[in-house]
Amino acid sequence: MKEPVLVIMAAGMGSRYGGLKQIDPVDGQGHLIIDFSIYDARKAGFKNIIFIIKQEMEEEFKEVIGNRISGEVKVTYVYQKLDNLPAGFLVPGGRVKPWGTGHAVLSCLGAVDAPFAVINADDYYGSQAFMAIYDFLTAGEGAVEDGKYRYAMVGYLLENTLTEHGYVARGVCDITEEGYLRGIHERTRIEKCGADAKYTEDDGATWTLIPRGSTVSMNMWGFYPSILRELEERFKSFLEQEASRNPLKAEYFLPTVVGELLKEDKATVKVLKSEDRWYGVTYKEDKEVVVKAIAELKARGIYPEEF
Repeated sequence: MKEPVLVIMAAGMGSRYGGLKQIDPVDGQGHLIIDFSIYDARKAGFKNIIFIIKQEMEEEFKEVIGNRISGEVKVTYVYQKLDNLPAGFLVPGGRVKPWGTGHAVLSCLGAVDAPFAVINADDYYGSQAFMAIYDFLTAGEGAVEDGKYRYAMVGYLLENTLTEHGYVARGVCDITEEGYLRGIHERTRIEKCGADAKYTEDDGATWTLIPRGSTVSMNMWGFYPSILRELEERFKSFLEQEASRNPLKAEYFLPTVVGELLKEDKATVKVLKSEDRWYGVTYKEDKEVVVKAIAELKARGIYPEEF
C-alpha cells in the first residue's frame, strides 16, 4: 500500500496578518502553530506533505515554512486558484473570496494517489490525532465489498475547542453507537455557556444549548483518492446552484460533501476520538492562551525546545 500523505490547507494562511512573516510565533524559538502539527505528523509516521497555497505566496511560504522541513519530509505544493473551475464556468464578477475547503482539497486532483489526511494550517490538533489518523490510513480499509467509501474524521470534545473571547464555528457531529458519523451540522456561531455551549442561527435572537461532551469536527479528515472524484463531480452542481444564488460569498465546504455522501449511503466515516485540546488563534486574545499551552506541553516533555 502507498504511504499516506498529509495535506495541509494553507491558502489562507497569513491573510489576517498581511503576510506569513507577520504571523506571531507561539514560543521563544519562533515556531508557528503549523510547526507543531508537522512535528506531530512526522512522529506519527507521515513522510509526505502537500501544502495547498496561493501561487503568489509560494516564495514566501518556502522561505518561512517549507524550506525548513524539506530535508526531513517530501514536500509538494499545489495551488488553490479562484479560476480553477470546470469548463464552461467563469469567476463571477467581483468575486475575490476563495471557494472554500472542498475546492482547496480539489486542488490536489492529480497530485494525490494515496491515502491522505487533511488538516488546517493554523490549528493545533495534538499528537493523539495524528497517530489515530495515520493508523487508520495505514490499515488499508479503503472501499470494501459493499462499495462504500471508508473515510475517517478526528472528533474533539466541544469544550476542548472553545475560546473565552468570542464565538467560533464548528461542525457538530451526530455519531452512531458504533462510532460512525451519521451527520454533521455546521454551526457558525457557538459560544461558551457555563460548562456547556450554545449556538444561534438568527444573530442571537434565539439560542440552542449544546451539551458538554458533544463531538465536533476541526477539519481533520482521513480520505482515499475517491473523495477527489466526488469533489470534482459535485463542484459543478455547487456552482450551478449555491454559487449562482450567492456568487460573491458561497463556499464549497468539505464537510458538506461528506454529509452528502453519508445521506446517499455512499460512504462511512469512522470517528476517531481525541481528548487533546485544540488550540487556534481565532481572536488576538487567544494568542496568550496558545503560548501558555505550548510552554506547558514543552515542560511535560511533549515537545523539545528545538526541533
